Amino acid sequence: MSKQEMREEADRLIREAMARKTVVVKQGNTRIEAVCGKCGAPNRLQAEKGARRVKFACKECGHKQETL
Repeated sequence: MSKQEMREEADRLIREAMARKTVVVKQGNTRIEAVCGKCGAPNRLQAEKGARRVKFACKECGHKQETL
């Protein structure tokens, strides 16, 4: 089975499952990987559904800022 055939099979199975209503799709919170503007440390944040910008304090230096 080639890659294209496997993709088509997967798409067909997904369409059938959605038609049977056995698969439920939910929208939840978003995880954002932000970098501190002061010290450059990575920070992992959770944003509510529909939120554009999230205020946070860096876990390393405590600098208060907002995501882009």
